Amino acid sequence: DALPICLAVAAAGGRAAKMVCGGFTCSKNALCALNVVYMLVGLLLIGVAAWGKGFGIVSSITIIGGVIAIGVFLLLIAIVGLIGAASHHQVMLFMYMVVLFLVFIFQFGVSSSCLALNRNQQERLLNATWTKMSNYTRMELEKHLDCCGLVNDTNNLEQFNKDYLSCPAVCKPKCQKCGDKMLQHAGETLKILGGVGLFFSFTEILGVWLAVRYRNQKDPRANPSAFL
Repeated sequence: DALPICLAVAAAGGRAAKMVCGGFTCSKNALCALNVVYMLVGLLLIGVAAWGKGFGIVSSITIIGGVIAIGVFLLLIAIVGLIGAASHHQVMLFMYMVVLFLVFIFQFGVSSSCLALNRNQQERLLNATWTKMSNYTRMELEKHLDCCGLVNDTNNLEQFNKDYLSCPAVCKPKCQKCGDKMLQHAGETLKILGGVGLFFSFTEILGVWLAVRYRNQKDPRANPSAFL
């Protein structure tokens, strides 16, 4: 009599372990937790990029605008994934899988670009953007950063002298060049954004795999015999 009871208990324990460690419940909880992490990463990317914008970096290095877009999009898709995981909604989970994979490709590319930009490339981007700015935008940036001009070198001497004369910063006549200030903060911001974005882009592949696995599993509440 004891043997059948032991076998029944062992079978019930095996079914419970399957549900907790490798079944529907585990997949659901893991997917929900991963989407909470995605929401935090999205907020982090937006926050760091906004900090960079406060120093005028976004107006000079447009790649950070792509990081902000990724952060917002990742936040939205995480919300969709969280709702889809909680309700086991097939359509939402499918959309989540497809969009998350596209986000991975885009985020991987942008993060790699952030890390790949060296100082010379950043200087070229700054110069190209600075020349396209209106005088009012330059003056507002100089006032905000408390600096004058962009780069004082042979190729940009005429533009630097013109900017210095109209500079409204309170630091005159001993002002730091705006190019030096912006490049310093740009380097810090790009390293943070690139590192965080690249690291978490690989977790998005994990999210796609979990979504595929969870989507193909049956809800034991709807069909209890699925795990028997």
